[in-house]
Amino acid sequence: MRQSKARIIIDGVVAGLIGGAVIAAWFFIFDAARGQPLETPALLAAALLHGTTHAGPITAAGWQLVAEYTLVHFAAFALIGALGALLIDASERHSELFGILLIFTVGFEVFFVSVIMLLGPAAAAAMPWWKVIIGNFMATGAMLAFFLWREPVLGENLLGPWMGVVREGFISGIIGGLIVASWFMVYDAAMGQLFHTPAMLGALIFNGMAQPENFAVTTALVLGYTGLHFFAFILFGIAASITMAASEWEPLLAFGVLILFLWFELCFIAMVTFLDQSALQQLGWWNIIGGNLLALAGIITYYEFGHPRVVPAIAERWGILRDEAAHSHPHA
Repeated sequence: MRQSKARIIIDGVVAGLIGGAVIAAWFFIFDAARGQPLETPALLAAALLHGTTHAGPITAAGWQLVAEYTLVHFAAFALIGALGALLIDASERHSELFGILLIFTVGFEVFFVSVIMLLGPAAAAAMPWWKVIIGNFMATGAMLAFFLWREPVLGENLLGPWMGVVREGFISGIIGGLIVASWFMVYDAAMGQLFHTPAMLGALIFNGMAQPENFAVTTALVLGYTGLHFFAFILFGIAASITMAASEWEPLLAFGVLILFLWFELCFIAMVTFLDQSALQQLGWWNIIGGNLLALAGIITYYEFGHPRVVPAIAERWGILRDEAAHSHPHA
C-alpha cells in the first residue's frame, strides 16, 4: 500500500535531519582533531552569511556564528531530505526519475565543493575537498538508509535484488572493519600504547603530521580515523558483494574479491606513504597487512555462508577448463 505524501515528506525531513547530524558530527571531529573545534561551521557562517572569510576565535561572536550556521545547516538538510524523499517516491512509478535523484545528489556535492573553493585558501585548508565529499557521502548514506528503512517497499521496487546485495556488502564491510579495529587494539595493548595506531593514522590524515613519533592520542583523532576506517570498509564490502553476486553467473569472478582486496591494500599503503614515508615504519607494514588479511578471511567466510555454491562451482569450472585443455592438446 502506498504511503501518503505527508508521511513521505515527514520521513524525508527526519532523514535530512539525521544526515545533517552525521555531517555536523564529522565536521566537529575533524576540527577537534586539528585542535580547532567548531572552526568549520564558524568559517562557513562567516563566509556564507556575513561575506567574510575570517571567522576569528570561538568567542561569544564565534558561538553566534556557529549557532547561525547550525540553523541554516539543518534547515537545508531537512529541505534536501524532503525533496529527495519525493524523488525516490516518484521514481517508483517513473524509473527514469531515479537518474534525476543521482544528478541531484552529485550536484549537491559539486555545489558544496565549489562554495569551499570560492571562499579562498584559508577555507580550503580548513575544509579540504575530500573532507567535504566524505562527510556528504556519509550523510547521504545515513539519509538513504533511514528512508528506505521507513519505506522498504520503495527500496525493493527501485533496486529489486540489489537491495540484498548492498545489505550484504554493508554487513561484510562492518565485519572487516571490526576485525581490523580489534587487531589494532590488541596490537596496541600488547605494546602498552592503547589506540596508538588509529590515533597515528588520524594524525597523518587530519593534521598532515610530519613527525609520526611526536603526537598525542586524543579522542578526536581516534574517532575521526575510525569513521573513515569503517566508511572505507563498507565501500569495499559493497564492491565485493557486487562481485560475489556476479559470480553466481560466472564463478571465476569470485576471484575479483581478491583483486579488490589487493587494490584496497595498495591504495591504503600508498596513501600512508604519500602522507609520511616514515609512518609505515612506525606502524609496521606487517601490522597493517596482517589485520587486513584477517579481515579478508572474515569477509570471505561470511560470503561463503551466503554463497555456498561458489567454491564448488569454481572447482567444477576448473575441471571444465582442464577437460577443454585436454581435448585441445590430445597428445600432450
